Amino acid sequence: ILVSTALGEFECAFNQWVPTVGILTGEYWDSNAFVDGNTWAALSFQVNTFPGSCNNGLQTTSFGFYAPFQTARYTIENAQAILSGFTTAQVPALAEDLAQLAAYDAYTYLLLGEGMCSMTINGGPMITRAQTFALADTAFTRALTLAAAAGDADLTSMSYVGRARTRLDLGNTAGAAADAAQVPKNYLKVSEYSLSRVTRYNRMYLMTFTNLFISVAPAYQGLTVNGSPDPRVPVKNLGILGPDNLTTVWQQQKYLVSSAVPLPLASWKEAELIIAETSTGQAQIDAINAARSAQNVAAIVIPPGANMDSVVVEERRRAMFSEGTRLEDMLRKKIPFPTGQNHKLAIYGPTSCVPIPLVESQNNPNLQNITIPTTPQ
Repeated sequence: ILVSTALGEFECAFNQWVPTVGILTGEYWDSNAFVDGNTWAALSFQVNTFPGSCNNGLQTTSFGFYAPFQTARYTIENAQAILSGFTTAQVPALAEDLAQLAAYDAYTYLLLGEGMCSMTINGGPMITRAQTFALADTAFTRALTLAAAAGDADLTSMSYVGRARTRLDLGNTAGAAADAAQVPKNYLKVSEYSLSRVTRYNRMYLMTFTNLFISVAPAYQGLTVNGSPDPRVPVKNLGILGPDNLTTVWQQQKYLVSSAVPLPLASWKEAELIIAETSTGQAQIDAINAARSAQNVAAIVIPPGANMDSVVVEERRRAMFSEGTRLEDMLRKKIPFPTGQNHKLAIYGPTSCVPIPLVESQNNPNLQNITIPTTPQ
């Protein structure tokens, strides 16, 4: 029960993460009429009033990930503390349980680090993104040790992908490449959802099929490879307006069938793209093509004089569309966020990373009388 509850909290948080990153980075346009949706879509500084929630019903947009990930982190670490007081005689699956909790715990630090301008842990002082990534790196290293002790290859691969991503965020390219190289071909770890209750529904499906609350943005419409539609970014123009009676709905076709469809969390494809970003020459091209092969895309043709850094960024943009990776890519590569007016004539605000929400900054004694950063720290 402890482990299932903790993992359920993480899956709920990740369910909030993917659409929030999608709307912040321009993968999606807001096509609903809710105030919170328009606030996030316009990159308003007022996103700090929406910490996110896992208790949203069918009719809410449900952007925001801070509170869900902090809840998941605390629940996971509490479960770890309790389970550590037992023996394998009392809990035969103890090694497996602790390894699983450690891997998911590490992912909470990684994703909070990627999404937030600054962070705080358990009511403590404000820390930087780099400090949060360092905590994630330590947590993934612990997860790898525990996964090895449990003999769990799945959790080992999951942790290698996570630590490679963390080290890429930290600028440790050699470490990122070394970890990514450990991930076996075609590996995939997903975050699972179900139709058991509304809070377990896949929110990407809910927001793009059930409610039409978000629409694939123009930058992701009609992408091609060698003149044919790019299968990595499948979209469909429904030819109708969303609930805002303004936005033409372009529907993602990546997460189909039902609200029980899973979301990718860690994959060999991502590992290969990390290798591509951290290597040069033929090794870089081979890694790009390995990631392409995982999605049935033809080998890349590199134009003469091409900027390979830009090539890799574009490959990541397409290959991991709607997987929650674009925000850190934009921050890491200093890709500009939009300015001027959006499609609803709202003026874009300054948000790139997410400031610590008011619910935290107004109640954490360590955050009183200081300026909460609104830019990456």
